[in-house]
Amino acid sequence: MSFTGPGRYREESAKMLRDKPEMRHSVTQATRTFDDHRTHAFGQVDGERWRDWARDVKTHLLSNLDIYLEQAEESLERNGAHVHWAETGADALAILEKIVEDNDVKRVVKAKSMLSEELAINAHLESLGVSVFETDLGEYIIQLLGEPPSHIVGPAIHRSLDDCRRLFHEHFGTPLDAEPDALAAAARIALRQEFLAADLGISGGNFLAADTGTVALIENEGNIRLSTSLPRIHVAFVGIEKLVPTLGDVAGFVQLTTRSATGQPIGNYVSLIQGPRREDEPDGPEEVHVVLVDNGRTNLLADDTAWEALRCVRCGACLNICPVYRQTGGHAYGWPYSGPIGAIIAPGLLGLEKAMPLPHASSLCGACVDVCPVRIPIPEILVHWRERAVEEGLVPLAETVGLKAYTAAAERPVVFGAAGAALRYAPLELGGRALPILSGWMQERSAPKPSPKSFMQLWKEGLE
Repeated sequence: MSFTGPGRYREESAKMLRDKPEMRHSVTQATRTFDDHRTHAFGQVDGERWRDWARDVKTHLLSNLDIYLEQAEESLERNGAHVHWAETGADALAILEKIVEDNDVKRVVKAKSMLSEELAINAHLESLGVSVFETDLGEYIIQLLGEPPSHIVGPAIHRSLDDCRRLFHEHFGTPLDAEPDALAAAARIALRQEFLAADLGISGGNFLAADTGTVALIENEGNIRLSTSLPRIHVAFVGIEKLVPTLGDVAGFVQLTTRSATGQPIGNYVSLIQGPRREDEPDGPEEVHVVLVDNGRTNLLADDTAWEALRCVRCGACLNICPVYRQTGGHAYGWPYSGPIGAIIAPGLLGLEKAMPLPHASSLCGACVDVCPVRIPIPEILVHWRERAVEEGLVPLAETVGLKAYTAAAERPVVFGAAGAALRYAPLELGGRALPILSGWMQERSAPKPSPKSFMQLWKEGLE
């Protein structure tokens, strides 16, 4: 199953609400647990000061990105890594294809990476006749199911334990009442041979320290460490916004990210990759390739308002708190980055026309701002993209005409009052279908009952 594209958000979200109530339960339960753990973890530290620090470091980095990219390239090459520049997703795939062909790669193990989902790396490798295996347990589950991830941190949170029991029973013969530990053990056994047989390992990069050329990777299972150390070649795809100035900054960010994502003080495993295996080292890859990926990021950086979205550390905290995401899960968004962060980076990376209507997939409640570890002003950026959409004629004509009519009436008290009185007695449905202004509301709700009196009438009566 591939992503459907953001343009189908309305249809896909309605489908999720209508056909998959069990998904809504699983997603809500998981995200509330994540958020509760985050709240507890931040209660143990001076979280507000930490968030200020993280915002300022990333803002400084993005304001001087060209300088730090050059420094990172020099540092990586000094460590013995091969550095590649990918302006587009196609460029990134071409670089990987050449590495695969030059080294006669047949089998690949892959660590969890949202950038690899953005680039559709699995599909490209399979088109080359290369076998690729996800090694994160959640990613492995959805690979077996043929589904894309539903969450930045927990790709399979939309699936229940019973779903996974049936899946593993079908593939590995585990009992239908197997406990989670038994399921994890079955996956571990199945993947062990793949780790040993793989020619190449692929990872992302949570952070890249410019001063030392260190790629930092956070995980809880140990699969990333195996993917980056056992195969003879390691390829890390790193978005250019993932840089931080110093290795000392990495120490702060890995803790901040895990507290925001899962509520842990730090991930169970933090790997620091600094090039290929040296002669006196017993393990590690013979070659390390770091692919620095733009793919629309400089376009986003050039936007005077939306650039702040590039501070994102991909913790998923905004998804966990978002009331809209909890109702639909991630698949409705139609591309790898879902929830509030997906809605504000999609217009920059994909183009506003392709990203519509994701900037409208929000109630603008502002809960995402309260939990963002790098203080991205998500509602402000959502409104910015909505304004741009109006300017570029990307909103439905009926919406534009309706808002202009409302504005004209609201500026004339007599007209506004008369229109309100008329609406209180107007039918909300015609021929069994909702009026256009209420069609979205009434997809999942019964028709609201109009008040017999206007707000102003009730207000005046309350003052008397």
